[in-house]
Amino acid sequence: MIEIDQISITFPNGCIGLHPLSLELHEGQFTVLIGQSGAGKSTLLRCLNGLNKPCSGSIAVAGLGRLDNGSALREHRRRTAMIFQQHQLIGRYSALDNVLIGRVGYHSALRGLWPPSKHDQLLAVECLDRVGLVDKTLDRVDKLSGGQQQRVGIARALVQQPRTILADEPVASLDPVTSNNILSLLHRICKEDGIPAIVSLHQVELAKRYADRIIGLTDGKVTFDGLADELHQGVLQEIYQTALAA
Repeated sequence: MIEIDQISITFPNGCIGLHPLSLELHEGQFTVLIGQSGAGKSTLLRCLNGLNKPCSGSIAVAGLGRLDNGSALREHRRRTAMIFQQHQLIGRYSALDNVLIGRVGYHSALRGLWPPSKHDQLLAVECLDRVGLVDKTLDRVDKLSGGQQQRVGIARALVQQPRTILADEPVASLDPVTSNNILSLLHRICKEDGIPAIVSLHQVELAKRYADRIIGLTDGKVTFDGLADELHQGVLQEIYQTALAA
């Protein structure tokens, strides 16, 4: 479980990214963050892996304690995988080599001077197989489609053997059919492995289809926290009030 206690973010330019908010993120849940651009979805996700340091409040992880402790934060980052909108892959590298980057946190800098171990290579191939890309193991990722590249990104997250997966708009750059396929794949893997996921999405229908829990953000505040069935039109108008008013 991750416990968020009254965290807030104010950027150097004075813009408020998050007003003080508190949440508990539970084991086994597939949680989706929704809201218009600038609502605070990415800011919240980046707080959860320490990329954004809260201006106030704290984040604590079960078994590790508060993340303002340096050793706890390092261990949390090692066991927390991130999936990005723009994939963040190295184009000239093969799918296998990109996936192996997910193992970096398990080794010292000196170990990184040597070729990957057989164990890590086999684990990476297994992860590519789980996302349906074992036949692309040695292909350069810049030769793959957008959907295939995101599958490589999921495999890279899996090879990290994470306790938590964070995904920041993982299907925003994909067509509707591919978006559904990628979310279905990620959802299935998280459920099979019991990995809690926190995913930000723009597509409300995908959120309603796959989320165990939906958190709506508006101007850096939580305006909804509940089940997909509770996400009726009035709630959506509250979450997206600025966008609807425009």
